[in-house]
Amino acid sequence: MRNFTPLLTVAFAVGAASPAWAAKGPFFSLGNTDFVVLLAFLLFIAVLVYFKVPGLLGGMLDKRADGIKSELEEARALREEAQTLLASYERKQREVQDQADRIVEAAKEEARTAAELAQADLASSLERRIAAAEEQIANAQGAAVKEVRDQSVAVAVAVARDVIAKQMTAAQGNSLIDGAIAEVDAKLH
Repeated sequence: MRNFTPLLTVAFAVGAASPAWAAKGPFFSLGNTDFVVLLAFLLFIAVLVYFKVPGLLGGMLDKRADGIKSELEEARALREEAQTLLASYERKQREVQDQADRIVEAAKEEARTAAELAQADLASSLERRIAAAEEQIANAQGAAVKEVRDQSVAVAVAVARDVIAKQMTAAQGNSLIDGAIAEVDAKLH
């Protein structure tokens, strides 16, 4: 009886609102088209009820509602999974960004250290070059002084030779040579 209640309510509402009440003549006669239409409608409803069409429609609607409910639950589960994945990717993105920041900071620190080391190497290289240049200058100065002395000695010896040669006689020269040979012989033995 539960399935008939909505149908009877609809039939009564249609019958109550029908223009048949406004028709002239007896309503309950086959000559009244409104009465025939009402009978055909009630017969149609009865056939639908007999073949359990409302139950089939209800079952189909229930299946459809269950399908929609399962799709909604699946969509909700997919949404939660997507949110979980999004949170995971955001966390990974933050971790990668932190790692990239650490790498950049380490690279900057290494560059700073390399620059300081290069500056220290440059300073020590400059000090070595300055020391080498000063040593070369000192050596050149020593060589120049030695050369000047050697030239001075050579000039002095040449001048002395000339002076001695002009003032000395052959006998005095031979005695000087003999004295120098004796002195060298004494120093060697």
